[in-house]
Amino acid sequence: MRLLVTGGAGFIGSHYVRTLLSGGYPELPDAEVTVLDMLSYAGDRANLAPVAGDPRLRLVVGDVADAPLVDTLLPGVDAVVHFAAESHVDRAIARATPFTTTNVLGTQVLLDAATRHRVARFVQVSTDEVYGSVSAGAATEERALAPSNPYAASKAAADLMALAYHHTHGLPAIVTRGPNTYGPYQFPEKVVPLFVTNLLSGRPLPLYGDGAHTRSWLHVDDHCRGVQRALTDGAPGEVYHVGGGTPLSNRELTGRLLAAFGVGWEVVRQVPDRKGHDRRYCLDGTKLAELGYTPRVGFDAGLAETVAWYRDNPGWWKAARERAPLPPS
Repeated sequence: MRLLVTGGAGFIGSHYVRTLLSGGYPELPDAEVTVLDMLSYAGDRANLAPVAGDPRLRLVVGDVADAPLVDTLLPGVDAVVHFAAESHVDRAIARATPFTTTNVLGTQVLLDAATRHRVARFVQVSTDEVYGSVSAGAATEERALAPSNPYAASKAAADLMALAYHHTHGLPAIVTRGPNTYGPYQFPEKVVPLFVTNLLSGRPLPLYGDGAHTRSWLHVDDHCRGVQRALTDGAPGEVYHVGGGTPLSNRELTGRLLAAFGVGWEVVRQVPDRKGHDRRYCLDGTKLAELGYTPRVGFDAGLAETVAWYRDNPGWWKAARERAPLPPS
């Protein structure tokens, strides 16, 4: 099987590629993988270093919105797994244009090429943020989309485009939506690696607002296994939630990290809340679970592994920070 994995040098995409080429998905034992990644600030060749010598891997540096380039990569491809995205809400609030270009136009370019070259499977990897804040209970796949920030809106548009290509052109497209994901190789702008690397470097932890915003936390290995399950067993035209995350308020998450480092709340700095900050996300994962998906990595074990990875790899995260400082809060 030949796969095109977009964003395959980023956080979640590189984990998927490393796992696939290391035999972690036995249903694809001989898969050949082309990674298309523009190596922006969050993409890094180093993320693929563990499998860089595998002859089944090819890295193409380029933009998913580059239609002529994409058209050269699709002939002979059996499946597209589309991870590539601009994904940090703070950056989208500061400047939304790259999010629209990559997440919406880039997805449309891929869908056009996949349709033209009769790709057998297309997985659009998305986010729980497309539903907006879920005040109670858990969102099912039938819930109406109500994105409340430019990043979420761009992902919702991309999801709808993928489903429209299925209904209009018959492209076997599937959408997965996952919760907040954490683990090794995550660029230190998201809250877990940001707080971990701040603790490692003696910096304060900037906690938004009252800290009561609640997210479900899923280890990257479980997220990727959910995407893989949807790729192999999902029905075209359907949406699947990669559920099973551990719900925690940002304040609760901060407390777990402080405990892991043996420090107190004096290092936490309360900062003004993010614009339009959703209070709560929660996904109902029943539909994908019925296909056999279950998360394996408990939060405590996964967080300890993640902290240890950043502690052991200061060169990686220090270089990442130098590439792209965060916009001001």
